[in-house]
Amino acid sequence: MRKSLFVFITILGLGYGGDTANAQDNGEDNVGTWLMYFGTFQVAEKWSIHNELQYRTFEILNNFNQLLPRVGVNYHISDNAQVTLGYAHIPTDPSFEEFDGERNVTENRIFQQFILRNKVGKFKFSHRYRLEQRFINNPNLGNDTQHRARYFLRITYPLNDTWFLTAYEEIFLNLQEEQFDGLDQSIFGQNRLYGALGYNVNSNVALQLGYLKNHFNNTNFDRLQLGVWWKADFRKKKES
Repeated sequence: MRKSLFVFITILGLGYGGDTANAQDNGEDNVGTWLMYFGTFQVAEKWSIHNELQYRTFEILNNFNQLLPRVGVNYHISDNAQVTLGYAHIPTDPSFEEFDGERNVTENRIFQQFILRNKVGKFKFSHRYRLEQRFINNPNLGNDTQHRARYFLRITYPLNDTWFLTAYEEIFLNLQEEQFDGLDQSIFGQNRLYGALGYNVNSNVALQLGYLKNHFNNTNFDRLQLGVWWKADFRKKKES
């Protein structure tokens, strides 16, 4: 019973976007923010380093929800396909309301993913398949290990050489069986739907300003997003 209660609270409280176990006010009526940085550093012909940092709040630039630093090693199978092995250490405040003695939930996460890209006319498609092993420490309920699968589909349409539109949808599936024991929960974890306007600063840097709807079984959250994407090439140049 204690195990099931832990997982139930974690599903509600750790799901990205700021779900919470506080029944009085979970922040659903507030618009929050996600500030995001994503970097890809090419270090060899087939290898690159993924690095990112996301800062998430329950309200606009206020009321901390989550800090998500993530790193990974990419192997480029081709120009349109790559695999990644990565790690993240994630502190999360699952409660919208602040109270004395509040302690964050922490998570150590290992992930593996495969990304496939293709193009139809001017539309660019990106498919991401990800598996996650999540080692979660809840100060009130102890430690737990969870497994999750995610599928992400992004569509990008260039308006010109500088501006573009982009949208994505991502579904999260919970893979462990014990979380459903005695609980009215399904394999469905959450769904994210996102749309944004993007601006290419140059060939290596892009900005996006967008809106995210984060849907859980019984809750929906609205998030404004501001993201920066940076690509850099650290390979040694051959002397002519």
